[in-house]
Amino acid sequence: MAKGKRKVPDINSSSTADIAFLLLIFFLITTSMDTDRGLARRLPPPPEQNQKNDDIKLKERNVLQVFLNMNDQLMCGNDCITTDQLRAKAKEFIANPYNDETKPEKHAKDIPFFGNMMITEKHVISLRCDRGSSYKAYLAVQNELVAAYNELRDELAQEKWQKNYVDLNDDQQKAIRDIYPQKISEAEPKKYGDKK
Repeated sequence: MAKGKRKVPDINSSSTADIAFLLLIFFLITTSMDTDRGLARRLPPPPEQNQKNDDIKLKERNVLQVFLNMNDQLMCGNDCITTDQLRAKAKEFIANPYNDETKPEKHAKDIPFFGNMMITEKHVISLRCDRGSSYKAYLAVQNELVAAYNELRDELAQEKWQKNYVDLNDDQQKAIRDIYPQKISEAEPKKYGDKK
């Protein structure tokens, strides 16, 4: 061996890569990433040009007005209610089980698996929020409205097939959606007042 020359130890590059890979996996597993979420909504059709005033009054019964103010207080129709009461109110409005004249009009429709049924296909739940309302309250209201549809669909699926709605095949689910179509319309938030 020549004087002054030293042997340089070999660096095990695969172990360095392994450590880097393990650190990357660790950070990916322990880090939560937000995902974009959306809410499916169907807007009501625009009014027809030749529509009579009587038709407009008749159609008012098909719309449930839900308003969330800047203090996160909830108004459903003409009643001040809590978020916990909203689901039951929405279910009663959507189904109109007693054919109440103040709730959506019912008409006959032939539905696969069910035959001729009286349904409230033209109903709409109209949601308006004040810009000052909290996002938490807004989400709670949205969740209760969607839960109302989900419960009605589950109840009907259990009654007909003794299964939950999500466990039905596509044709069965479509039949139930024909009976309880989800129609939640959202108006653009407006600033009705200021928080003090």
